[in-house]
Amino acid sequence: MTFPWMKKITRAAALSLVLAGSAQATELLNSSYDVSRELFTALNKPFEQQWAADHPGDTLTIKQSHAGSSKQALAILQGLRADVVTYNQVSDVQILHDKGQLIPANWQSRLANNSSPFYSTMAFLVRKGNPKNIHDWGDLARDDVKLIFPNPKTSGNARYTYLAAWGAADKADGKDAAKTRQFMTQFLKNVEVFDTGGRGATTTFVERGLGDVLISFESEVNNIRNQYAKDGYEVVVPKTNILAEFPVAWVDKNVAHNKTEDAAKAYLNYLYTPAAQTIITDFYYRVNNPELMKQKQDKFPATSLFRVEEAFGSWEQVMKTHFVSGGELDKLLAAGRQ
Repeated sequence: MTFPWMKKITRAAALSLVLAGSAQATELLNSSYDVSRELFTALNKPFEQQWAADHPGDTLTIKQSHAGSSKQALAILQGLRADVVTYNQVSDVQILHDKGQLIPANWQSRLANNSSPFYSTMAFLVRKGNPKNIHDWGDLARDDVKLIFPNPKTSGNARYTYLAAWGAADKADGKDAAKTRQFMTQFLKNVEVFDTGGRGATTTFVERGLGDVLISFESEVNNIRNQYAKDGYEVVVPKTNILAEFPVAWVDKNVAHNKTEDAAKAYLNYLYTPAAQTIITDFYYRVNNPELMKQKQDKFPATSLFRVEEAFGSWEQVMKTHFVSGGELDKLLAAGRQ
């Protein structure tokens, strides 16, 4: 015998099963460079909320993985199933195609600005009062200056630092290769610690108190200055500098396996929206939005930026010339030890 109240319970139970069956939980893994933790923490929550509003019943969670960008790319080649990559150097994304066929050859053309939703340049963090009187790249080769920045072998951040210093010296020396190498030898000799990534270098400078100058992305040094305001750090942006692009891509093979293609593409496109771009500039990254940059011009000192490709050729050529075993970097370090 079935009572009316039993029918109500049965119908309610059936409805709850249907609702439970329709609910989804989507998870994205963003493999990113070492000093981007705070930026993506700020970006992720609004996108998760937007996704939930646009996809009722689907709860999106974005997880992060951080290290030197080259180490991150290697982890993906070794099997880490990251859905998207947000790196600080083109070659660390390109290797996912060249070595693993995980993304197509035309990945840079799939999103605007060569798939770089924002960019930066290099800056110096100096101690209170700028006691060593540091104003430009030339000051960093003095005998009395100790530098902190990551290892160019493992960090895209550090490769930009190295190339920025080389390019600025090359311009100052009138493209005299011998003078530029002499400058670079002393510049590298002045490095007190080569950490594996940008955040490790920050820890060495701020918490261990080593070095006179920390060289990192403009975004990183400004955020450190604000975070440790009581310590009175100062930021110096040199007059000649490098354009540091921050390329992003969804990892085609992984999103197909994870069934996350729609969410991954939407996430990266979100980085180009006015709301996301505003958050990005709040973290002292520059964007290709003239109106927004004009509004935030007080945050970004004027500097003359050169492109890696203009000064050094393709990234493939740069890696082979400067950063392979026995390349220019190794030769300059060996010269500094003599």
